[in-house]
Amino acid sequence: MRMTNKIMRNNSLYNINQNKILEDKLTNQMTNQSKIVRPSDDPVVAIRALRLRTNVTNVTQYHDKNAADADQWLTVTADALNTIDEVLKDLYSQATGAANKYLTSEDLSIILEQMKSLTKEFYASGNVDYAGRYVFSGFRTDTAITFSAEDIAQMEKHPVSYEIKENIGFKDISTISYTDLSVLADGKNSLNNVTNSTGGTGPLPDESYEQYVTNNTLYRFRLSYDDVDATAAGGQLPLQVTDKDGNPIQLQKVDETVVPPTTPPTMVPITPTFTEYADAETAYKDIADGKCEGIAYIPSTGELVFSEQVYKDNFKEGDDFQITYTKSNWVEGDINPVHYFPCVETKDDGKKTAYNTVKADQDIYYDVGFNQKIQVNTVTDEVFTHNVQRDMDDFQHCLNQLKAIETKKSDIEAKMKDVPEDSQTYKDLAEQLKGAEKAETYIRENIQKRFENQITNYQKYRDDNDLAITNNATRGSRLDLITARLCNQKATFKELQTDNEGIDITQVAVELSSSELTYQAALMATGKIMQTNLMNYI
Repeated sequence: MRMTNKIMRNNSLYNINQNKILEDKLTNQMTNQSKIVRPSDDPVVAIRALRLRTNVTNVTQYHDKNAADADQWLTVTADALNTIDEVLKDLYSQATGAANKYLTSEDLSIILEQMKSLTKEFYASGNVDYAGRYVFSGFRTDTAITFSAEDIAQMEKHPVSYEIKENIGFKDISTISYTDLSVLADGKNSLNNVTNSTGGTGPLPDESYEQYVTNNTLYRFRLSYDDVDATAAGGQLPLQVTDKDGNPIQLQKVDETVVPPTTPPTMVPITPTFTEYADAETAYKDIADGKCEGIAYIPSTGELVFSEQVYKDNFKEGDDFQITYTKSNWVEGDINPVHYFPCVETKDDGKKTAYNTVKADQDIYYDVGFNQKIQVNTVTDEVFTHNVQRDMDDFQHCLNQLKAIETKKSDIEAKMKDVPEDSQTYKDLAEQLKGAEKAETYIRENIQKRFENQITNYQKYRDDNDLAITNNATRGSRLDLITARLCNQKATFKELQTDNEGIDITQVAVELSSSELTYQAALMATGKIMQTNLMNYI
């Protein structure tokens, strides 16, 4: 073909432009430290870059944020659980010291005050939070496990009640020891209504106070709260006790009218099944004296108390019950029932809110890796039991009994000093003092047994807390392994990203210099060619 000057000029300009494009590409690579500026520069590199960038972003989220957040949550939980362990250890030590039947009421008062302070710290440790979220509250991270002073102040303005459904089993039936001090209340007159050994009323001539001072073992269901609601205005008990299927239970007793007795014995229903009592002492006395044949409901102490015979006739291993009751009176430190029970909250405006209608786990999981999750929270009921506080109520009752008998002994001894030793009054007081000493022996033995049992209870609470500590530490160890792997993955993906998108600066610099020289040479060659044209030969 014929090659004209115009063709040579166009070819030269095209080649110069291509060289300029290459120089521009190399300059952009040096500036951006990347092989490509737009996907069209290298589609394969671009597609691989998108995938690697997504991987790096995900790993960075997992490693720098999710895993770090989970680690902080677990650390806060571990610190709280360690504090709880120390508190329970101190409570265990205090209970060991209190298991001494020779302690005075003053000594016991000091120990109980220390135990009450430790109990408050036990629940206060459950209200720790991380970044404004309570770590033991399950999904309700905005709700502390106990009511604060601010909550109570708000409730005083706008009362709130809860209808609580509490599940209680046969294993939850506990015992209490009751010593009747009423026979020591008013001298010999206190024995006028007692039932003597012949079945008559009043003591026999040869009987003394000591014979009528007895210690009784009573059985009970202890609710998780005291000071629950008493009888409603209509006379209906604000309490329902049903079996696990929701059927009301009906107590029964042996039918003593059947002669001769049958095997097994014939049973008849007891009516009424429940009797409400305003105070515990009256209820205990009526149960001990057989005046209450069913279950005594004591709202002030949150107890359902019954006799040994009722226990044997009506309850057996494997029984499960649901007790429904209402509580409207709340104080600072009370545990919020929404963390434990199916309940219905009723506000003063009539608005009702149901909680825990469906049993569901309250475990919180964090995504800490590709298809990897880890639980970060310890749920309230794994560690915090109502029994720690309710046990203190029992100790206070024991202390009150000890104070009462010590006061009674002091009163009798004071009266004995004011009368002649050879008088009948002195002899009656001496007998009364023996009865008081017998009652004191019972009470001190009861206190000793109560605290000995409590040593076992505190050990159980510690075992539950140790299990929570172990579970939390196990999650932390697993998280450490995941974090280490994420760190390696992050470094690997970044290295792959650099290899895919990054440049070799030395190589690019050499290529850029070569391109610049080529460009300059092309300009010089083209300049010489362009100086010559057809007119030079005409």
